Amino acid sequence: MERKELGQILIEKGLITPAQLEEILELQKQTKKFIGELLIEKGYVKKEDILMALTEQKKADYIDLSKVRGIKPEVVKLIDENIARRFICIPIAKSEDTIVVAIKDPLDIVAIDNLRRLTGLKIKLVQADESKIIDLIDRFFSGFNNIPQAISELEEEVEEKEEIDVNQLRVAAEDAPIVKFVNSLFVNAIEKRATDIHLEPREKDISVRFRIDGILHNFPSPPKNAYPGIVTRIKILSNLDIGERRLPQDGRLKVKIGAKEVDVRTSTLPTIYGEKIVMRLLDKEKLVLNMEELGFEKEELEKFKNSLKRPYGMIIVTGPTGSGKTTTLYSGLTYINTPEKNIVTIEDPVEYQLKGINQVQVKPKIGLTFANVLRNLLRQDPDVIMVGEIRDIETAQIAIQASLTGHLVISTLHTNDTVSTISRLYYMGVEPYLIADAINLVLAQRLVRKICPECKIVDEEAIELFKNYNLKEKNPVAYKGKGCSLCNFTGYYGRIAIYEVLEFTKEIREMVLKKKSDDEIRDFAIKNGMKTLRESAIKKVIDGITTLSEALTVTI
Repeated sequence: MERKELGQILIEKGLITPAQLEEILELQKQTKKFIGELLIEKGYVKKEDILMALTEQKKADYIDLSKVRGIKPEVVKLIDENIARRFICIPIAKSEDTIVVAIKDPLDIVAIDNLRRLTGLKIKLVQADESKIIDLIDRFFSGFNNIPQAISELEEEVEEKEEIDVNQLRVAAEDAPIVKFVNSLFVNAIEKRATDIHLEPREKDISVRFRIDGILHNFPSPPKNAYPGIVTRIKILSNLDIGERRLPQDGRLKVKIGAKEVDVRTSTLPTIYGEKIVMRLLDKEKLVLNMEELGFEKEELEKFKNSLKRPYGMIIVTGPTGSGKTTTLYSGLTYINTPEKNIVTIEDPVEYQLKGINQVQVKPKIGLTFANVLRNLLRQDPDVIMVGEIRDIETAQIAIQASLTGHLVISTLHTNDTVSTISRLYYMGVEPYLIADAINLVLAQRLVRKICPECKIVDEEAIELFKNYNLKEKNPVAYKGKGCSLCNFTGYYGRIAIYEVLEFTKEIREMVLKKKSDDEIRDFAIKNGMKTLRESAIKKVIDGITTLSEALTVTI
């Protein structure tokens, strides 16, 4: 028996005694556990001892999974996803009574016995790179079954061609495997809640990544020789010039899956290995226009609402790209949108269409810039103006003048926090007295990932770390996600905003006029009740919404 052979090896190495082996064999009959597990539980050996013994009886060849073709879904599904992810393994082939399993650790006795018990077959192990095994698991599980099938068809039907003209590209783009792959790309991205799809050509392969909850994840990649047809297919759908491969292009398309319709914004960028494509998925159903759901604390939300109700002045929302500024702006406009008000937005690009609001798309190539549109917009008798982004001194000056002459102006700026916005406007050339008079409120924001509700558990390590913080709560509790199929084993599902709100009080305006430093203004604001981004993030941790590691990563 193989188990006795393992026990005999351990005896020969002096790691256990014959009496201990007899005891374990009797115990195994009662518990049905594996001999290796029982030896470790009893403390007779360490896991390393078991692995060392197994090296004498089990040898595993190494395999490069990137070169393996024709893996069948029905073979992979001989084990379930949880087992595959737990032991970092995946079946890749099957004969009559044996399956070949690629595994990270071919000496893991618990994994081997689990695989044998679950499949009822003989197991032949081959060692493979961990990241490539995980890529295959992602490909075949979690709803991605149609992508590998499409890739398999691409590998079979697409031939390598040195030169492809425009007509050949158009024909290739209509090829069934190409169409199927592009369709499956959209379907799976939407199902996985992705906000962006990245297609990146490299020297020898293609990278496909989805941005989910702000983080890029690798997904199954098509063969390199199929990429020109895939690019052309996406260009045709996006109404782009398929013959132009030297210059960047921007386009749009709509994807309809059942009753759901998603707008897709396509951007191409020529690189040394081909055209890189990024597609932003704009799902109207996910657009949060209710400010109560964005992540505001009660006090901060009241300040924002009060500023929106004012007939004139300026509100600036600041933060890096992808921090949710547009959603905050749209929710603010929706809050004050009534038939009595003429609301106009100037955007680049217009991401979502808002009912009852006039939206203008800037077009710099024909001179339709933020500044030019804003200048002419003042003749349109607006009550509220949203400027997508203040990029230059001209736009800043016109926006501030508009806010001082009876208009409510809402805009964005790229700064790290609320107080930095003041110095940024200084450096752009805006006079301190204009900043002090015009601005009502500056709001800085970030997005933090929310803990997955299905696998939420107490985070003991985070609770211990809380001792370093001077918190009002006596016994704060922190949570984390263990990882499950719902959250793609990340522990996170969805995102929520955290805010830092600087209200321009009389004292703040005086400090701006006197050109006080950022640090002085920040210290004063904090002493008078302003919560920093870090404090807002920690509050989300205590409320059980996000993890401590996420809060510390996103804020400083």
